[in-house]
Amino acid sequence: MALKHKASAPHDSVQSALRVLEIVARHGSGVTTAELARETRLPTGRLGPLLRMLRREGYVEQTADGAHVPGQCLSRLTSAAHHDEALRDKLRRTLAGLRDSIGAAVYISRYVDGEVRVTDVAAGPRTPAVNEWVDFRSSAHASAVGKSLLTQLDVNGRRDHLSRHKMARLTSRTITNERVLLNRLAAQPATVPVLDLQEYAVGTVCAAVPITAGSSVGCLALSLPVEHAHRLREAADTLNRGAAPVLLSLAI
Repeated sequence: MALKHKASAPHDSVQSALRVLEIVARHGSGVTTAELARETRLPTGRLGPLLRMLRREGYVEQTADGAHVPGQCLSRLTSAAHHDEALRDKLRRTLAGLRDSIGAAVYISRYVDGEVRVTDVAAGPRTPAVNEWVDFRSSAHASAVGKSLLTQLDVNGRRDHLSRHKMARLTSRTITNERVLLNRLAAQPATVPVLDLQEYAVGTVCAAVPITAGSSVGCLALSLPVEHAHRLREAADTLNRGAAPVLLSLAI
């Protein structure tokens, strides 16, 4: 499977954040903001928000004299003995925070061995998860999750997936023409969330953004009842902004 690498705002933020964390880890006793700016060559307008995000997420802590040191979350994620457990805990906390701030069910999905897999969900009584009435593995053509994952494959990878999964009509809005779908996927900008406007299920709208880390294809998604469809684009933009901490956790 070949990937179609495309830059996105969360991906760019994560690359900068990783540079900051590398320097903070190297200066274990503390590094000032001025030193970070000099070593990363990031302008203050970018470095400031990055440091705030890293402190909020627990990757960096600030000492009484203003120096930046590795935080507990970074220490746990970089520990070989506790990495998997720390990653699961971190992702669940991050998803729960996104669910509460957006007011929607939030999902992490990955493309593994040629199949769509939803690996984690944060939902609740006021933010119900979508009813998986058709297996997500066989409905990538209709769901925001599936389409987001397919956009990250090259055209041969997309055709291979569609050759193994019939494009069934799930609602009156479902795209069932392969050429039409492939053209839409090819035209999808990396920085714009993929939307599902009742294509997978009547009564539900969804959005998804890519969170590709290395050779791992993934996406972050949300779902809303159709009566909240007027909130979808704003919610999708918030989800996109919230993708960087998730991608960072996967990249560490």
